[in-house]
This record gives sequence, structure tokens and C-alpha cells, in this order.
Amino acid sequence: MPGRIAVGEQTASVWRTATLVSVRRETPRASTFRLAVPDWAGHLPGQHLMLRLTAEDGHVAQRHYSIASPPDDSGHIELTLDHVEGGEVSGWFHTVARPGDRIEVRGPLSGFFAWPGDRPALLVGAGSGVVPLMSMVRHHRARDLSVPLRLLVSARGPEDLIYAREFGPETTPVFTRRAPGGVPVGRLTAAHVAPFLAAPPPGGWEAYVCGSNSFAEHASRLLVEAGQPVDRIRIERFG
Repeated sequence: MPGRIAVGEQTASVWRTATLVSVRRETPRASTFRLAVPDWAGHLPGQHLMLRLTAEDGHVAQRHYSIASPPDDSGHIELTLDHVEGGEVSGWFHTVARPGDRIEVRGPLSGFFAWPGDRPALLVGAGSGVVPLMSMVRHHRARDLSVPLRLLVSARGPEDLIYAREFGPETTPVFTRRAPGGVPVGRLTAAHVAPFLAAPPPGGWEAYVCGSNSFAEHASRLLVEAGQPVDRIRIERFG
């Protein structure tokens, strides 16, 4: 099918030593870290990887992070990380890491939340929950896919909207605390979701929801109440 990508599943269990290539600021608290990964077999939009840091004293820290970049054959992937207060790994990335540093990675992981580009996708995310969804948006654009894709993304304010410079007509932002003039302020509501479910594309939507536990529950409930089948809602939570 158009947009489908073959991924070598047997490589996901292998730890690889990636090299940090560059850092790009997205918001005051979020940055994108581009990694060169040797023998990277590719990934599907929506998948994540496990990252491992080992300190000089032998202490090991592991975290799961969604992949932000679209699948390609460049051997590079991108991770967008919030600087979490007191966060052991995110703190290292934001305050210590420099291009040339080495990081161990394993993946790609999880096929449940993956979107290969073969069905209409309704994406709903909040905060850094937009990261795996952006991989899907970028894949949709890179492959010039004709299958419908829409993104609802919630952020506290315009300055907190990760990837704001990249969003196009497929994206509807929702601001919960601060918004540009004339834009309503408030959390995601039925009014944001209803238009997409009132006139779904042929075959209906596959919904992908990513965010905190509370946001995932709230957004999923809105989708179901608007008519989205429960078995066609895929959820990824963090925190």
C-alpha cells in the first residue's frame, strides 16, 4: 500500500551507539536532538525507542522516547525532549549534551501506535504528546500521501507549541491558558472534535491520542462521544 515501510523487527533488540549531531530549540523548554544511528533499519511513524545513558560511576538511566522524524534512509533520527524539572535524562540532554556525544539506543519499538500511512488518521495530542504525531505529519508530507490526515494539538500558549513553525492547514491548535488575539482559551472540547466525526472520510478515521494520562482519558472520551469507535482509538500516554 502507498506509504508502507518495511522495518527489520529483529534489529529492535540490539543496542546501538548513536552520535548526537545537532540540537535545535523548539520552545523555551523543548529541543530537538538529531542522532546519527549506525545500521538504523528504519521505523514507522509513531514508534519510539529506548535510550540508555551510563555515567562514569556505572549508574545507568533508561527512558523511552518517541521518534519525531519521518522514516527515511539517512541513518538519522530526531527526538524532541521537554526539559523536565529534576529529570535525570532530559536534564542531561538539555544542560550537558553536546554534538559528538555518544548515546545508546534500542529500537524501533511498539507497532501498536504506528501509522504506516495507509488509512485516514485523526491525531490528537497535548504538549510533548505531539512528538510521535509530528512524525506522522512529516511522513504524510514527505510521501505526498493523499490519505486524509488531521491534527488537533493542545498547548498552554503559542510559545509552548512545539513545531509551531511547521504546522500547516492540517493542524488545529488549542490553547489552554494564553492565545493570540481573537482565539478562544480553554481545554479541548467536543466542539473541536465534532467537525471531524460529523463528516469522516470514507472508511472512517483511525484516531491516535498522545499525552498525559488525564489528557488521554479526556480526549478519548470526547472522541467516543462524537462517534469514534472505541476499537479505532490508539492511545500512548506519558508521565
